[in-house]
Amino acid sequence: MGYRIFDHTADLGVEISGASLEEIYAGAALALFDLLTDLSSVRAGVAREIVVSGEDPADLLVNFLREILYAWNGDRFLMKACRIREVSPRRLKALLRGEPFDPSRHRVQQEIKAVTYHQASVEKTGDGWVARVIFDV
Repeated sequence: MGYRIFDHTADLGVEISGASLEEIYAGAALALFDLLTDLSSVRAGVAREIVVSGEDPADLLVNFLREILYAWNGDRFLMKACRIREVSPRRLKALLRGEPFDPSRHRVQQEIKAVTYHQASVEKTGDGWVARVIFDV
């Protein structure tokens, strides 16, 4: 997985790198759920489509992560895989695969309360793309 954690006061910062925008957004989704639980215990049997919009790529990233965090907080859905089907600077369509939380097989490693706009960014670099986002834990 192409992400690293960086220090940020009492919150959790994540930097995601990838060759394309699709990799950045999918990597951010995987990072969120990798921090929540041990992904090796999650099955990819249930599919969910997510469509979000935003004012710019960073706003789109935050809105996307908020939507999939809601899948966890609202529906107890654990994501195993994410495929970005469509992405533009202001719209994203993704297919999530995972399953409902099963306390006999899944353990919550880190509770994530919210995705913040603070220092959220999506930038093109010489090697591809880099995104940063901060989770309220």
